[in-house]
Amino acid sequence: MDSRTRANRQAWEIASQKYVREHADIRAVAASGASLLDTERALLRDVLRTSPQVVHLQSGNGTDDVALVRAGAGSVVGVDYSAVTVRAAQRRAVELGVACRYVVGALPGAPLADGCADLVYTGKGALIWITDLAAWARDVVRLLRPAGHLFIHEEHPAAPLWTWDADEPRIRPDRDYFAASHVNDSFPAEGAVQQQHTFGDLVTALSAAGLHILRMREYAEPFWRMGDLDAAAWAGRLPNAYALLAVRAR
Repeated sequence: MDSRTRANRQAWEIASQKYVREHADIRAVAASGASLLDTERALLRDVLRTSPQVVHLQSGNGTDDVALVRAGAGSVVGVDYSAVTVRAAQRRAVELGVACRYVVGALPGAPLADGCADLVYTGKGALIWITDLAAWARDVVRLLRPAGHLFIHEEHPAAPLWTWDADEPRIRPDRDYFAASHVNDSFPAEGAVQQQHTFGDLVTALSAAGLHILRMREYAEPFWRMGDLDAAAWAGRLPNAYALLAVRAR
């Protein structure tokens, strides 16, 4: 594990204590299924009808996993490099009686067998921590069975550029769309380094790995808001999130 990944992992172990402190509230969100957005449900509807075996890369607090099972998934295996997060998510899954299990692992190189998934689900703050997108995409294909699907719902590559001013959206002077990375100054903070991947980077990595993009949507609404903040950049004029559905082509 490289030094940047190690530092990011340490930052996440600290930040993930909130998943322990807020266990009851997060369990309620998981039980409600509210974390799986309507836009996600629409794009995944046909896939979930087949009761897929799902692998969730960078599974976080596990709320999406419960929602996926309730929406039709046969089971979900979550992979996250935070041991604190994995324990907290497993506790909630057991309490809610859903077919979800969790393992600790850094990506790429998920500690799971080849061809174990019909659907790989990820996003909502996942790809921004991946340093080698091409290797990550190859690992996704390794996990997928033939004709298996990849689904991403993630922060838009341009979103880190927007300021959170309330009057008008502006471009941060310390951010560059084509930069390799920047220091994250919101959650989880602690100086974690966030990767920047352009849409060109993403599409090229997926295509080279053997994935065919079926649908791609861009959204003005961010997948996450910090507290009660309501920035002008989220008012409908700028892209803040995207969703992508792809299928293993070979």
